[in-house]
Amino acid sequence: MLIGFQNLTFEFGARVIVEDATWHINPGERIGLIGYNGTGKSTLLKVLVGQYLPSKGSVEKGRGTTIGYLHQDLLSFDTSESILEVAMGAFERVRELEKEIVELGIELETDENEELLIKYTDLLHEMDVLDGYNIQHKTEEVLHGLGFSTEQMGKPYKEFSGGWRMRVLLTKMILQAPDVLLLDEPTNHLDLPSIEWLEKYLMHYQGSVVIVSHDKYFLNRMVNKIVEIYQQELHIYSGNYEYYETEKALRIEMQQRAFENQQDYIKQQEKFVERFKAKASKAAMAQSIMKRLDKIERIENVEMERPNIRINFQLNNQPGRVLVTLKDVHKQYGNNVIVDKGFAEINRGDKIALIGANGKGKSTLLRIIAGTEEDFEGERLWGHNVDSSFYAQHQLEALTMDNTILEEMQESRSGKTDPELRGLLGCFLFGGDDTDKKIKVLSGGEKARVALAKVIVSKSNFLMLDEPTNHLDMHSVELLAEALDKYEGSLILVSHDRFFVSKTANKIWEIVDHEIKEFKGTYTEYVEWKERMAKHAKEQSRKAALEEKPAAKAAEPQKNKQQEAPAKPRIDNTELKKLQNRFKKAEDDLELLKTLKNTIELALAAPDSYKDSVKFAETEKQYKEVNAKMKLAEAHYEELFEQIVEMEG
Repeated sequence: MLIGFQNLTFEFGARVIVEDATWHINPGERIGLIGYNGTGKSTLLKVLVGQYLPSKGSVEKGRGTTIGYLHQDLLSFDTSESILEVAMGAFERVRELEKEIVELGIELETDENEELLIKYTDLLHEMDVLDGYNIQHKTEEVLHGLGFSTEQMGKPYKEFSGGWRMRVLLTKMILQAPDVLLLDEPTNHLDLPSIEWLEKYLMHYQGSVVIVSHDKYFLNRMVNKIVEIYQQELHIYSGNYEYYETEKALRIEMQQRAFENQQDYIKQQEKFVERFKAKASKAAMAQSIMKRLDKIERIENVEMERPNIRINFQLNNQPGRVLVTLKDVHKQYGNNVIVDKGFAEINRGDKIALIGANGKGKSTLLRIIAGTEEDFEGERLWGHNVDSSFYAQHQLEALTMDNTILEEMQESRSGKTDPELRGLLGCFLFGGDDTDKKIKVLSGGEKARVALAKVIVSKSNFLMLDEPTNHLDMHSVELLAEALDKYEGSLILVSHDRFFVSKTANKIWEIVDHEIKEFKGTYTEYVEWKERMAKHAKEQSRKAALEEKPAAKAAEPQKNKQQEAPAKPRIDNTELKKLQNRFKKAEDDLELLKTLKNTIELALAAPDSYKDSVKFAETEKQYKEVNAKMKLAEAHYEELFEQIVEMEG
């Protein structure tokens, strides 16, 4: 065990966070610490590191265990040092050694003392053992992975915003490589490429990791254990988040059944006592049953803490086929070009996720579509009967500060009753009397949730959403994703929550080389396609390297026969020629299938294809068949390629 709790109770004022909890963190574990908002996840991490003391029980820590703790409070740190210097602060001992080596080197120039020379040699050896000469390279590698460019490395830390500062501090913590890494919402300030990089890095991290996160997709891929704070207890599940969901539902079902069985038993026994307690012959037995019932350990009734309130959208109007068209759009900030000669079209039924790294202009493009970005070249054309609603952080200014939350929702003219509005607000974490709070007393996150709730009830047929899940807990994200999946209108959203994107989008947009690139398909299909493209590119480079190999061999000077290595078995040229011919045919077949797939995709995308249901069904069937054939063709292509490499090697 590295660190953990033993029979620990922690109370925050009058509120109990956990009672009599035992939890041990062992080497190699990647743990997701989860629970609804307000259950005390961040508080529990502070108990682990000793910032808070338990009311009862103990925090146990292995001798020599090192801990790294990333949390929001770290943002109070400020310095004029470059971000590279701040991150390299992880190598404290190496930095000390560098200074000592320089100072001793200066001394040795004037004093060749043997004792000094031995000390100098020892310091150089320690520097070598710690791999101290590579610390800058290691630091730059992690900073690059978390989204920093080479030009940014030398810029002062204090010039960066909170989200980017948190990335620098995360870099420092990763490089310190503690035995236990505690990360409180690490993905909050990261874009998709950075989240994916962090995922890969932590998968191979040598120490143990505890993560508090609302990012379901991240937890699903990252963790091998879930610890849930639920009803003042710690519930431990061995597996990822998906396993936890299945297992928790099963546990609740079993406990509910046990509770119902016990209640039936108690009722039967109580009926017997009531019936026979007055009879002398049965009085002793009735007394015995009553004593037994008093001693029985009661099973508690169990229900999911949060009700599954449904978010239902209603539409006022049906729009035309095309909602928005962008033509020859050009936008830049100074020398930074966001989009150049951009063309895109949003059609009825499109649910588009606009993804990519921070700084690529996703929110800018969303504002151009919404009509709130006035300074751009080109055209934005609205279609017929489009009733739009736009959610972004700056929309908070449109809230009426003196309204209560409920009054603000009533002004949206959704036609919903007050109980229905209160039910919807429950999904956005406003329960009970919260709905009577004034907008002006709410935090930034709470105002954002009100603004999002107003968009949801607006009856718009086109939604534009910029990071809608930022201030929601995991359960609310799931409810919103489910609602948007059933939403009959069109939408475009910017989000770094991959679970949310995978559940809501049927098209992916990405800004690549200042152009808007469209992928027709879900996020999961998009990721698979990217992986296939990367694999294909790798194969092409390997193929190119193989083609260069004979030429390189011909250019080598002939070696002396005595120095020649033992001769390799001769290649059967006839067999190799056959293989190469089969490989060429497989390559041609694959290209034909790709062309056919593209043709079918264009046919499916054409609006007229939906008019004839029989024709559409036939085209859809062809599309599935060509996809199946492509998988087989790709496998055959790879197999032949490996055989040729083996024969030529």
